[in-house]
Amino acid sequence: MDSALVIGGTRFIGRHLVSELTAHDYDVTIFNRGNHDNPFADDDRVTHLEGDRTNDSALEAAAADVDPDAVFDCVAYYPRDVRAATEIFADCEAYVYVSSGAAYGREEIPKREDETPLEPCTTDQAVDDSAATYGNRKAEGDRAIFAAADRGVNAMGVRPPIVYGPHDYTERLDFWIDRVNRFDRVIVPGDGTNIWHRVYVEDVATALRTVAERGEPGELYNVGDRRITTLEEMVELIADSLDTEVEVVHAGPRELEAGGLSTDDYVLYREYPHIVSTAKLADLGWESTPLEDAMTKTVDEHLESDRDGNEYDPGREAEERVLGILDTL
Repeated sequence: MDSALVIGGTRFIGRHLVSELTAHDYDVTIFNRGNHDNPFADDDRVTHLEGDRTNDSALEAAAADVDPDAVFDCVAYYPRDVRAATEIFADCEAYVYVSSGAAYGREEIPKREDETPLEPCTTDQAVDDSAATYGNRKAEGDRAIFAAADRGVNAMGVRPPIVYGPHDYTERLDFWIDRVNRFDRVIVPGDGTNIWHRVYVEDVATALRTVAERGEPGELYNVGDRRITTLEEMVELIADSLDTEVEVVHAGPRELEAGGLSTDDYVLYREYPHIVSTAKLADLGWESTPLEDAMTKTVDEHLESDRDGNEYDPGREAEERVLGILDTL
């Protein structure tokens, strides 16, 4: 394959995917509405087409104009998006959909592609735009991949859990980096052993290319850090990348409540572990970046940015009250 169309391509996963593809000698076209700065505006290896992916006519025009070998769909948030794209790009060598670990409908450890059931999706959920139905919509997108493959379309997908890395506009990890960078004592909810599987964004990009080149039609592939870390270990990795020391202070629900807080106030905390098996993707030859390298790159870019994850801040004054209570125990 020599040419690729990336639907999305300028913000986070898509941005890293474009870099991954050009590094492997693809001619890349980005298709999006142009609402965000294009980091590849001066890169003659990357062409930009402006259009709304929810407009089938615009997507059809892009398909005719580019005639891509591979299509990577980074911004398909509704099942209809996937169904339309798999029809429009039915003749491509590969159509790869960015799904999500949230598509899984049962809590088990680990979640496996061919065993763990998917979330159901009602007609109302399929068109809802709330966070509560995100997993349902992604799961229905997965089912659209299965249906397309049954029609002979080379459609596949990748399921990442929480994605982190440079240029992460969600700022979830930025909150924790900022915390470690500014304070020598950091509250970690619970006992620190909470696990919510994460994945470095460059590894998601590599996975997407790998699946396009080597994946099987109708298959979905989990992608996640091969070495899983607890929330406390993540904080310690951040501290190491900042070349600083931090005291991790555990606070359970009762201690947090004394400060007017709860475990739900902390981003990336999840009561039940969320872990996905990555063996199926590894069988295609995919490998993940060492955690220390991934975190160092993430922290370095954070320090150059103006992101601080402030929207997730539970309030330092409230945390100081919790710390004061814990110091008396």
